[in-house]
Order: sequence, then C-alpha cells, then structure tokens
Amino acid sequence: MEEVCLNSEPIFDECDEYEVDGDGAFVDNGNESGEAQSKKNPPLPTVGLEFDSFDEAYDFYNVYAKELGFGIRVSNSWFRSKRKERYRAKLSCSSAGFKKKSEANNPRPETRTGCPAMIIIRLVDTKRWRIVEVELEHNHPVNPQITRFYKSHKKMILAAKKAQPQLHPVTEVHTIKLYRSTTLNGCSGCSNVDQREGISSVDHLKHLELKDGDGHALYNYFCRMKLTNPNFFYLMDLDNDGHLRNVFWADARSRTTYSYFCDTITIDTTCLTNRYEIPLISFVGVNHHGQSVLLGCGFVGFESVECFVWILKAWLQCMLGCSPQVIITDQNKTLVAAVSEVFPKACHCYSTWYIMQRVPEKLGGLKGYETIRSQLNKTIFSSLKIAEFEISWTNMIKHNALGDNKWLQSLYEDRTLWAPVYLKDIFFAGMVPIHANESFKTFFDGYVHKHTSFKEFLDKYDLALHRKYHKVSVADLESRNLSLELKTRCNFELQLSKVYTKDIFSKFQSEVEGMYSCFNTRQVSVNGPIVTYIVKERIEVEGNEKEACVKCSKL
Repeated sequence: MEEVCLNSEPIFDECDEYEVDGDGAFVDNGNESGEAQSKKNPPLPTVGLEFDSFDEAYDFYNVYAKELGFGIRVSNSWFRSKRKERYRAKLSCSSAGFKKKSEANNPRPETRTGCPAMIIIRLVDTKRWRIVEVELEHNHPVNPQITRFYKSHKKMILAAKKAQPQLHPVTEVHTIKLYRSTTLNGCSGCSNVDQREGISSVDHLKHLELKDGDGHALYNYFCRMKLTNPNFFYLMDLDNDGHLRNVFWADARSRTTYSYFCDTITIDTTCLTNRYEIPLISFVGVNHHGQSVLLGCGFVGFESVECFVWILKAWLQCMLGCSPQVIITDQNKTLVAAVSEVFPKACHCYSTWYIMQRVPEKLGGLKGYETIRSQLNKTIFSSLKIAEFEISWTNMIKHNALGDNKWLQSLYEDRTLWAPVYLKDIFFAGMVPIHANESFKTFFDGYVHKHTSFKEFLDKYDLALHRKYHKVSVADLESRNLSLELKTRCNFELQLSKVYTKDIFSKFQSEVEGMYSCFNTRQVSVNGPIVTYIVKERIEVEGNEKEACVKCSKL
C-alpha cells in the first residue's frame, strides 16, 4: 500500500521530508509537531511590508481577514488621472463606514458598524506596493468559528478555481494517477491474499471506480481547500499501479470540533450498506447543542479489513492520535475487525438505530409481522432489567416460532453490544435511541441519494457543512441570550441554566421536572445489594392531578 499526503499536518514547509513506516502510517520528520504548527497565527499586517502587485497585497490582507473572521473591501483608491493607474488604496474591514440612508418603505437594517480596521497601501518607486498605514482593532466581534461567508472570501475560492489548469477533455476516467508508476516499484505485499477475508489478489487490488471527471473534481476540490483552509487534512491511498484506492479528508473545523467532543463518535457507513454510488464513510459526533457534527469522511475503494484499517488510521492521525472512548457502528464484520485493531481500548457498540432500520427488510415477509415488530420494540426499549429482556426475548421467539431465524439469532448473540439494557453505564451523547419512537438522521441525510456522483457530492458536501455551521451559530446566539422559566425551586436547576446550552438545558429540565414530581420516597426492604423503595409521584390524568405509587429497586 502506498500513501500520498498532499497536505497532511497543518502545515509542513516545502523542505520537510515525509516517509511511510512499516505499518503504513504517515510519519512527519519535520522539526515542529503538527499541533505546534496548527497554533501559528497568520502574519500581521505591518507598516513596511511590500508586495509585487496590488492583487498580492489584497490577497495577503484577505487571508489574514479570513483567519480572524472578518471580510474586507477596497474602500478607497487613488488614480493618476492621465494614465488611470492606481497608485494608492485603502483596504478596510467590510463593516467600515455606514451605508447611505435609504428612502425605501422597508429599508434593510444597517449591518456596518463604522469599523476602523484597515490598511493603506501605496505604489513606491520600486514599482512594489508597500503598507504605509495599519489599524488592527475592530469595534465589533470577529470570530472565524461563527462568521458568515464574506464576499471577499468567495472571491478567493473563485480565483482558486480559475487558477487550476484546464486539461483536455477525456472520454472516461477510471483512476487517478498522481505520479509515475516507476515510483511505486518499492511497494510490496499489495498482491498477497488476505487469509482473514479470503480475498483473491484481484479483489485485493480494487480501487475507486471514478467516472468521467470525478478524478479532476476530487483533485480540484483538495487544491481549493488547501489554498483557503490551512489546517485542511487529506490522505490518498494508492495501489501498486498508482490507482486511487482510498481517500480521507477533514477540514480545520472538524479537527477543532473533535478536540472538544471526542467522547463518543459514530462511524456512519449508510452509503456502503445501501450500496450508494459513492462509497462514503463518515465520522460523526455530537456538539454542545446535541447537534451532529462532522469529524471527517472519506471514500473506501473496497470493503476489506485492510481498507477500513487504512481509513481509521488516517482519521486517528488527523486527530493527532486522540482515540474516542466510545465508537458506534453497524454490524459490518470487516469494519468491526478494523475498529478492534485500530482502537483496542475503545468501547465498541452497535447502533440500535441501524438494527431497527433493518427490521422491515429482515422480518417484513413473516406472517404476523406487525405483532412481531411490536413485541421486538417492547423487548428492546421497555426492558429495565436484563432478566426482563431475556424473558421477553424468549417469549417473542417462542410465540412466533422464530427459533430458526438466523438474523434474530445473530442479534441475540451480540445483545451485549446493542441492547439498551446492557449499555446503561456507557455515555452515548444521545447518539443511540432509548425509545422506540426516537430516530437518528445521518449527517448527509437529504443531501445524498443512491445515485449521487462524486462530483455532485463534493458540491453538496460544502452546502451541507455551510448549513450545519449556520445552525450551530444560531444555536450559539440563542444560548447566549438564554432566558428560560424555571419549573422547580431546586437550586441546581438555576445553577445549570447558566451553564447548559438552550437545547441541552431543555432536556435536563424535563428530567428535573419529572424528579420533582416524586414528592415522597420510602425504603421498604433490603435484600443483599438490592434496596427497594416506594416512590409517590404526582401525575396528570385527563386534566386532573392524581397520586401514583411505584415500587422500584436499585443495586
């Protein structure tokens, strides 16, 4: 296996050397670590800096602005009247000045703040542009995490697209070669048979089936991201003929997000399971609003343990070796083997949602399907004790004569990996349903369908991320201005209303409200480690408040 890393750590200098170690992991031989590199700030505009052209000076300030989280515009220019040659210009923050008052009936609200941040550049005798005046302070918040996509940054993207060489059209592209095959002669072991999977040498060398223009679309996308996103990470895996086999990438925001929300992740293989056009695998987590967040994704050329191991190692390297505590996947045996190899210390569980999604497919043709499904839901989601689950499952199998059903047999054998009653002590961050009516949407739900092509996905990928980030920004704003009515007189409800975000506090508040309605608790017996209580609770029945008694036990 050969690895090509065009921009792995943030960022290597041109003189840094790379090598691939014995197990296929990418090694950085540079002097500084990737973490230290990622913390470097963009160079500050300083009086005296010179540039070869006006466009170069503009791009310098634009890149600086994007890193800090504001847009720019040319607020003033001076020209020599006869030759119409620009010799002086003022580049300002996009919030500089104020717009003229509109006489329209419903004028747009004022968005500018009279921000003083700017640089003034002047053409000097050496025909170079020099910064002659600088103001760095803004009179409004700037934040690259919540900023909108400014026009000046869009121009940067368009310029990067136009800068790509226009290649001659081709009738069909099945593979992408990044360099000459002679450089791959040293790759050994790629044609060996994998005894674990029983794959022949021909199958073992399968790669991504790229259609007309897909290879160019991937290449152009990575080049564009490299230009506009310094911490963008991507790796390409080539077979011994130089064919693209696997791809992984993650943008800077995904890498930063993981540093905060690295407890539990889901490895989403919906596109592989449902045989989509694109063999997409994505890493998804949950943020402080309970929203799903993308932590990286890639394309897998072939569903083998080796390919999954490669992409899991690429993701782990991207996240600087920080392993999650809990990993949730479907029941894909090759992926399960790869997870156990790359993340031996992580708690690996199966997604209950994935399993329930397959119930119609696996049991839909059986007589009495609706009854079976109802009993299965009750067994999975209503069992509070392991003994209840075992009895309920046995009764379901016996009453419906399902003893020979291979799928249900395999589920029962793996029950400790997916049944909620066995997983009470594991933190899932809300990514595993605990009630039958709960659903889980994949990150790209609504953006990807069975016949989405590589090129189409890259466009929808940017759109999906933009909309997801916008939702995060809105939720952040709502949480900062949070003013909720407290439902109890508990001090900790008031305390946590100042700590939790709006969505998380709403979930917490419903639990507090339920607990608060339990006004009397009395211990009735002790049997070894089991303590039994009677709890009185106020409940509302048909508009009237009544008292109810519940007997419960705890270890």
